[in-house]
Amino acid sequence: MIRVLVAEDQAAVRSGLVLILNSAPDIEVVGEAEDGERAVELARELRPDLVLMDVQMPRLDGVSATRAVVGEGLADVLVLTTFDLDAYVFGALRAGASGFLLKNTDAKDLIEAVRTVAGGEGLIAPAVTRRLIAEFAAGPERRERPPAPPELETLTRREREVLSCLGEGLPNADIAVRLDMAEATVKTHVSRLLGKLGLRSRVQAAVMAQELGV
Repeated sequence: MIRVLVAEDQAAVRSGLVLILNSAPDIEVVGEAEDGERAVELARELRPDLVLMDVQMPRLDGVSATRAVVGEGLADVLVLTTFDLDAYVFGALRAGASGFLLKNTDAKDLIEAVRTVAGGEGLIAPAVTRRLIAEFAAGPERRERPPAPPELETLTRREREVLSCLGEGLPNADIAVRLDMAEATVKTHVSRLLGKLGLRSRVQAAVMAQELGV
């Protein structure tokens, strides 16, 4: 079973999300939080596999709550919001979220997104992905590329290749095909490069790869 904590300040929306997720035979909602602080508290207490996190919540916003949950290694985070503004997208991803979905996502896609993120893959809503690609495709006159962290030099050639594939948004199966290696080996490389770069999720690695042009 995939154990999920739902963090959403609107009671009606939260109840709807819980109903949808509990309808899946392999998903169990183990807790509900009405604000960011409670989400962090319950994540510490319940240790769910995944937190479905709203962005705009009282006491502690979803981006800050995501940073705390991921930073402490409590769970993966799938951000769900009505907003697709770049500030929320980049803020959530840099905080370590493994996925980003808009609230207009239908029930079937929400369930599949939870399964995907819980399975170790990153996921970003198609509408948001288009905005990210447009941003990263912007010329230097519009976007200043950040300096490469020194840890990037510690990656092996293979790990850099995997990082580049992550930057393209490829899942492990596709990376395995492109680089002619076993999928289990890809998972190992992903885990190692995340550790070397001090990153919490493959989506963070994808953002870094895009920003640095790896």
